[in-house]
Amino acid sequence: MSDGVSTAIEELIERGRLSATGAMTGLPGWKRRASGLKALVARHPADIGLHFTLTGQRALSPARGLARDGRLPEIGPLVLRALAGALPRAALRDELRAQLDAFEDEWGAPPDFIDGHQHAHALPGIRAILIAELTQRYGARLPWLRNCTEPASWARQRKLGLRKALIVGTLAAGSAPQAAKAGIATNDSFRGLYGFTADPPYRAVFRASLAGPGTRVLVHCHPGIVDDELRRLDPLLEPRERELAYFRSEACEEDLAGAGVRPARFHETAPASASVAGG
Repeated sequence: MSDGVSTAIEELIERGRLSATGAMTGLPGWKRRASGLKALVARHPADIGLHFTLTGQRALSPARGLARDGRLPEIGPLVLRALAGALPRAALRDELRAQLDAFEDEWGAPPDFIDGHQHAHALPGIRAILIAELTQRYGARLPWLRNCTEPASWARQRKLGLRKALIVGTLAAGSAPQAAKAGIATNDSFRGLYGFTADPPYRAVFRASLAGPGTRVLVHCHPGIVDDELRRLDPLLEPRERELAYFRSEACEEDLAGAGVRPARFHETAPASASVAGG
Protein backbone atom coordinates (compact mmCIF):
# COMPACT_ATOMS: atom_id res chain seq x y z
CA MET A 1 0.00 0.00 0.00
CA SER A 2 2.84 2.39 0.83
CA ASP A 3 6.56 2.23 1.47
CA GLY A 4 5.97 2.60 5.22
CA VAL A 5 3.58 -0.34 5.31
CA SER A 6 5.85 -2.44 3.10
CA THR A 7 8.92 -1.70 5.22
CA ALA A 8 7.10 -2.76 8.38
CA ILE A 9 5.83 -5.99 6.83
CA GLU A 10 9.25 -6.90 5.43
CA GLU A 11 10.85 -6.32 8.82
CA LEU A 12 8.33 -8.58 10.54
CA ILE A 13 8.76 -11.34 7.94
CA GLU A 14 12.52 -11.18 8.54
CA ARG A 15 11.95 -11.40 12.31
CA GLY A 16 9.66 -14.42 11.87
CA ARG A 17 6.62 -12.59 13.25
CA LEU A 18 4.59 -12.67 10.01
CA SER A 19 4.16 -15.72 7.80
CA ALA A 20 2.08 -14.21 4.98
CA THR A 21 1.33 -10.93 3.27
CA GLY A 22 -0.91 -9.89 0.41
CA ALA A 23 -0.02 -7.51 -2.42
CA MET A 24 -2.27 -4.70 -3.65
CA THR A 25 -1.12 -4.98 -7.25
CA GLY A 26 -3.11 -2.00 -8.45
CA LEU A 27 -0.98 0.39 -6.43
CA PRO A 28 2.48 1.71 -7.45
CA GLY A 29 4.14 0.21 -4.37
CA TRP A 30 3.83 -3.31 -5.78
CA LYS A 31 6.14 -2.63 -8.71
CA ARG A 32 8.57 -0.72 -6.47
CA ARG A 33 8.83 -3.42 -3.81
CA ALA A 34 8.16 -6.79 -5.48
CA SER A 35 11.77 -7.63 -6.37
CA GLY A 36 13.03 -6.77 -2.90
CA LEU A 37 10.25 -8.80 -1.30
CA LYS A 38 11.09 -11.77 -3.50
CA ALA A 39 14.71 -11.65 -2.39
CA LEU A 40 13.61 -11.39 1.24
CA VAL A 41 11.30 -14.42 1.17
CA ALA A 42 14.01 -16.47 -0.52
CA ARG A 43 15.91 -16.07 2.78
CA HIS A 44 12.90 -15.92 5.13
CA PRO A 45 10.07 -17.96 3.55
CA ALA A 46 6.54 -16.59 3.74
CA ASP A 47 3.36 -16.92 1.70
CA ILE A 48 2.87 -14.04 -0.75
CA GLY A 49 -0.61 -13.59 -2.15
CA LEU A 50 -2.94 -11.24 -3.96
CA HIS A 51 -4.85 -8.79 -1.77
CA PHE A 52 -7.73 -8.55 -4.26
CA THR A 53 -8.90 -4.94 -4.16
CA LEU A 54 -12.40 -3.85 -5.16
CA THR A 55 -12.81 -0.79 -2.95
CA GLY A 56 -11.40 2.70 -2.60
CA GLN A 57 -8.53 2.52 -5.13
CA ARG A 58 -7.97 2.95 -8.86
CA ALA A 59 -9.07 0.02 -11.00
CA LEU A 60 -6.55 -1.75 -13.24
CA SER A 61 -9.23 -2.61 -15.80
CA PRO A 62 -12.02 -0.45 -17.26
CA ALA A 63 -14.32 -2.04 -14.62
CA ARG A 64 -17.41 -0.81 -16.47
CA GLY A 65 -20.41 -0.61 -14.18
CA LEU A 66 -18.21 -1.05 -11.11
CA ALA A 67 -15.72 1.84 -11.09
CA ARG A 68 -16.65 5.50 -11.49
CA ASP A 69 -14.08 7.68 -13.28
CA GLY A 70 -11.65 4.80 -12.83
CA ARG A 71 -12.08 4.59 -9.05
CA LEU A 72 -13.51 1.52 -7.33
CA PRO A 73 -16.46 2.00 -4.94
CA GLU A 74 -16.35 2.23 -1.17
CA ILE A 75 -17.16 -0.90 0.83
CA GLY A 76 -20.70 0.13 1.87
CA PRO A 77 -22.14 0.47 -1.65
CA LEU A 78 -20.24 -2.64 -2.76
CA VAL A 79 -21.80 -4.73 0.03
CA LEU A 80 -25.31 -3.49 -0.81
CA ARG A 81 -24.92 -4.31 -4.49
CA ALA A 82 -23.45 -7.72 -3.65
CA LEU A 83 -26.39 -8.57 -1.38
CA ALA A 84 -28.81 -7.42 -4.07
CA GLY A 85 -27.08 -9.50 -6.73
CA ALA A 86 -26.49 -6.31 -8.71
CA LEU A 87 -22.72 -6.38 -9.30
CA PRO A 88 -21.43 -6.52 -12.91
CA ARG A 89 -19.95 -9.98 -13.30
CA ALA A 90 -17.84 -9.16 -16.36
CA ALA A 91 -16.28 -6.15 -14.62
CA LEU A 92 -15.44 -8.20 -11.52
CA ARG A 93 -13.85 -10.93 -13.63
CA ASP A 94 -11.85 -8.45 -15.70
CA GLU A 95 -10.54 -6.60 -12.65
CA LEU A 96 -9.57 -9.88 -10.96
CA ARG A 97 -7.70 -10.99 -14.08
CA ALA A 98 -5.91 -7.63 -14.33
CA GLN A 99 -4.78 -7.80 -10.71
CA LEU A 100 -3.63 -11.42 -11.07
CA ASP A 101 -1.73 -10.48 -14.24
CA ALA A 102 -0.05 -7.61 -12.40
CA PHE A 103 0.96 -10.00 -9.62
CA GLU A 104 2.44 -12.57 -11.98
CA ASP A 105 4.22 -9.94 -14.11
CA GLU A 106 6.32 -8.89 -11.11
CA TRP A 107 6.49 -12.17 -9.16
CA GLY A 108 7.00 -14.58 -12.03
CA ALA A 109 4.69 -17.13 -10.40
CA PRO A 110 1.10 -17.50 -9.18
CA PRO A 111 0.15 -16.13 -5.75
CA ASP A 112 0.32 -18.50 -2.79
CA PHE A 113 -3.12 -17.33 -1.67
CA ILE A 114 -5.92 -14.87 -2.34
CA ASP A 115 -7.52 -12.60 0.21
CA GLY A 116 -9.39 -9.32 -0.18
CA HIS A 117 -9.16 -5.69 0.82
CA GLN A 118 -11.91 -5.12 3.41
CA HIS A 119 -12.79 -8.82 2.93
CA ALA A 120 -14.63 -7.99 -0.31
CA HIS A 121 -13.43 -11.23 -1.96
CA ALA A 122 -15.79 -13.22 0.27
CA LEU A 123 -18.99 -11.32 -0.57
CA PRO A 124 -21.87 -13.09 -2.36
CA GLY A 125 -21.40 -13.03 -6.12
CA ILE A 126 -17.77 -11.95 -5.90
CA ARG A 127 -16.56 -15.20 -4.35
CA ALA A 128 -18.18 -17.33 -7.06
CA ILE A 129 -16.34 -15.39 -9.77
CA LEU A 130 -13.09 -15.63 -7.80
CA ILE A 131 -13.36 -19.39 -7.29
CA ALA A 132 -14.25 -19.98 -10.93
CA GLU A 133 -11.29 -17.91 -12.15
CA LEU A 134 -8.82 -19.60 -9.81
CA THR A 135 -9.83 -23.11 -10.84
CA GLN A 136 -9.72 -22.21 -14.53
CA ARG A 137 -6.43 -20.31 -14.30
CA TYR A 138 -4.39 -22.47 -11.95
CA GLY A 139 -5.81 -25.99 -12.23
CA ALA A 140 -3.89 -28.35 -9.97
CA ARG A 141 -1.76 -25.52 -8.45
CA LEU A 142 -4.60 -23.76 -6.68
CA PRO A 143 -3.77 -20.97 -4.22
CA TRP A 144 -5.34 -21.18 -0.80
CA LEU A 145 -8.16 -18.75 -0.04
CA ARG A 146 -8.79 -16.64 3.03
CA ASN A 147 -11.93 -17.83 4.79
CA CYS A 148 -13.39 -14.93 6.82
CA THR A 149 -15.67 -17.11 8.94
CA GLU A 150 -15.36 -19.37 11.95
CA PRO A 151 -17.86 -21.10 14.24
CA ALA A 152 -19.70 -18.42 16.25
CA SER A 153 -19.04 -20.31 19.49
CA TRP A 154 -15.29 -19.90 18.94
CA ALA A 155 -15.64 -16.15 18.40
CA ARG A 156 -17.84 -15.80 21.50
CA GLN A 157 -15.16 -17.45 23.65
CA ARG A 158 -12.70 -14.69 22.73
CA LYS A 159 -15.26 -11.86 23.15
CA LEU A 160 -12.94 -9.18 21.71
CA GLY A 161 -14.07 -8.10 18.25
CA LEU A 162 -17.16 -10.29 18.51
CA ARG A 163 -19.60 -7.91 16.79
CA LYS A 164 -17.30 -7.36 13.82
CA ALA A 165 -16.51 -11.08 13.61
CA LEU A 166 -20.22 -11.94 13.45
CA ILE A 167 -20.91 -9.30 10.78
CA VAL A 168 -17.97 -10.30 8.59
CA GLY A 169 -18.72 -13.98 9.13
CA THR A 170 -22.37 -13.52 8.15
CA LEU A 171 -21.46 -11.68 4.93
CA ALA A 172 -18.88 -14.35 4.07
CA ALA A 173 -21.05 -17.33 5.02
CA GLY A 174 -20.87 -20.06 2.41
CA SER A 175 -17.52 -19.05 0.96
CA ALA A 176 -15.53 -21.84 2.62
CA PRO A 177 -17.89 -24.65 1.47
CA GLN A 178 -17.86 -23.19 -2.05
CA ALA A 179 -14.06 -23.16 -2.04
CA ALA A 180 -13.88 -26.72 -0.67
CA LYS A 181 -16.22 -27.95 -3.39
CA ALA A 182 -13.78 -26.53 -5.95
CA GLY A 183 -10.79 -28.13 -4.23
CA ILE A 184 -9.46 -24.86 -2.80
CA ALA A 185 -8.04 -25.03 0.73
CA THR A 186 -8.99 -22.48 3.38
CA ASN A 187 -8.18 -21.63 6.99
CA ASP A 188 -10.67 -22.93 9.56
CA SER A 189 -10.64 -19.89 11.84
CA PHE A 190 -10.35 -16.17 11.10
CA ARG A 191 -9.23 -13.89 13.94
CA GLY A 192 -7.76 -10.50 14.74
CA LEU A 193 -10.85 -8.36 14.15
CA TYR A 194 -11.25 -5.41 16.50
CA GLY A 195 -12.35 -1.77 16.44
CA PHE A 196 -8.84 -0.33 15.81
CA THR A 197 -9.07 1.54 19.12
CA ALA A 198 -6.22 2.00 21.60
CA ASP A 199 -8.33 0.37 24.33
CA PRO A 200 -8.12 -2.57 24.67
CA PRO A 201 -4.40 -2.55 23.85
CA TYR A 202 -3.38 -4.53 20.79
CA ARG A 203 -1.60 -7.08 22.97
CA ALA A 204 -4.97 -8.10 24.41
CA VAL A 205 -6.43 -8.42 20.89
CA PHE A 206 -3.58 -10.64 19.73
CA ARG A 207 -3.54 -12.80 22.87
CA ALA A 208 -7.28 -13.40 22.43
CA SER A 209 -6.63 -14.35 18.80
CA LEU A 210 -4.24 -17.09 19.92
CA ALA A 211 -6.78 -18.68 22.26
CA GLY A 212 -9.31 -21.38 21.44
CA PRO A 213 -9.69 -24.26 18.99
CA GLY A 214 -8.69 -24.48 15.35
CA THR A 215 -5.92 -26.14 13.34
CA ARG A 216 -5.54 -23.64 10.51
CA VAL A 217 -5.89 -20.37 12.38
CA LEU A 218 -5.43 -17.15 10.39
CA VAL A 219 -4.82 -13.97 12.41
CA HIS A 220 -5.10 -10.94 10.17
CA CYS A 221 -3.28 -7.75 11.12
CA HIS A 222 -2.27 -4.34 9.74
CA PRO A 223 1.21 -3.32 10.95
CA GLY A 224 2.77 -0.33 9.25
CA ILE A 225 4.78 2.88 9.46
CA VAL A 226 2.63 5.93 8.73
CA ASP A 227 4.01 8.03 5.88
CA ASP A 228 2.56 10.65 3.52
CA GLU A 229 1.79 8.02 0.88
CA LEU A 230 -0.32 6.04 3.35
CA ARG A 231 -2.14 9.19 4.49
CA ARG A 232 -3.22 9.79 0.88
CA LEU A 233 -4.46 6.22 0.41
CA ASP A 234 -6.07 5.00 3.61
CA PRO A 235 -7.67 6.32 6.82
CA LEU A 236 -6.19 3.54 9.00
CA LEU A 237 -3.07 5.15 10.49
CA GLU A 238 -2.21 5.06 14.21
CA PRO A 239 -3.49 1.48 14.73
CA ARG A 240 -0.89 0.28 12.23
CA GLU A 241 1.94 1.72 14.30
CA ARG A 242 0.50 0.29 17.54
CA GLU A 243 0.38 -3.16 15.95
CA LEU A 244 3.92 -2.79 14.63
CA ALA A 245 5.22 -1.81 18.06
CA TYR A 246 3.66 -4.92 19.56
CA PHE A 247 4.95 -7.31 16.89
CA ARG A 248 8.46 -5.89 17.34
CA SER A 249 8.32 -6.37 21.11
CA GLU A 250 9.45 -9.15 23.41
CA ALA A 251 5.85 -9.29 24.62
CA CYS A 252 4.82 -10.76 21.26
CA GLU A 253 7.44 -13.49 21.55
CA GLU A 254 6.32 -14.22 25.10
CA ASP A 255 2.67 -14.45 24.05
CA LEU A 256 3.39 -16.83 21.18
CA ALA A 257 5.47 -19.05 23.47
CA GLY A 258 2.81 -18.94 26.17
CA ALA A 259 0.15 -20.07 23.71
CA GLY A 260 2.43 -22.80 22.36
CA VAL A 261 2.21 -21.60 18.75
CA ARG A 262 4.43 -20.08 16.09
CA PRO A 263 3.77 -18.14 12.87
CA ALA A 264 3.63 -20.68 10.04
CA ARG A 265 3.07 -20.82 6.32
CA PHE A 266 -0.25 -22.31 5.29
CA HIS A 267 1.16 -25.62 4.06
CA GLU A 268 2.82 -26.13 7.45
CA THR A 269 -0.46 -26.04 9.35
CA ALA A 270 -2.01 -29.41 10.12
CA PRO A 271 -4.13 -30.96 12.90
CA ALA A 272 -1.07 -32.33 14.72
CA SER A 273 0.98 -29.11 14.57
CA ALA A 274 1.04 -26.14 16.94
CA SER A 275 1.21 -23.27 14.51
CA VAL A 276 -0.72 -20.27 13.33
CA ALA A 277 -0.72 -18.61 9.94
CA GLY A 278 -0.47 -14.85 10.21
CA GLY A 279 -0.44 -11.89 7.88
